[in-house]
Amino acid sequence: MIVENEDMTIGRLARAGGVGVETVRYYQRRGLLDTPRRAGGGGDGGVRRYGPDDARRLRFIRSAQSAGFTLEQIGELLALDAGHDRARARSLAQTRLTELDARIAELEAARAALRRLTKACGETEQGPCPIIAAFEG
Repeated sequence: MIVENEDMTIGRLARAGGVGVETVRYYQRRGLLDTPRRAGGGGDGGVRRYGPDDARRLRFIRSAQSAGFTLEQIGELLALDAGHDRARARSLAQTRLTELDARIAELEAARAALRRLTKACGETEQGPCPIIAAFEG
């Protein structure tokens, strides 16, 4: 486990969040994570330093992605005030639940169709394979 402190490099931050350095940079380009100034006055030789708040934000992003939120939705969640924007957070979550329910229904229908095709394929050796025929049509 990576211990967070006020002096993490981008590599250490990435490891703390369970992502690669390029993912951290991508989140920075998308505006989800701040890009700190370089240590030592901002010259090209300085290293950017990250703190515990950056690690918490990175974990938030990863957790929200695991729940299926898009990066745009995550950006909106990050912008919400936790004490005052509960209705909007709930609305975003409800939208995501509706999307997940639709996807689950699609997957269940695909599973049922594949089960039927698998059963039909095993019932006889005559004629074309129902699985292959279904995908050709």
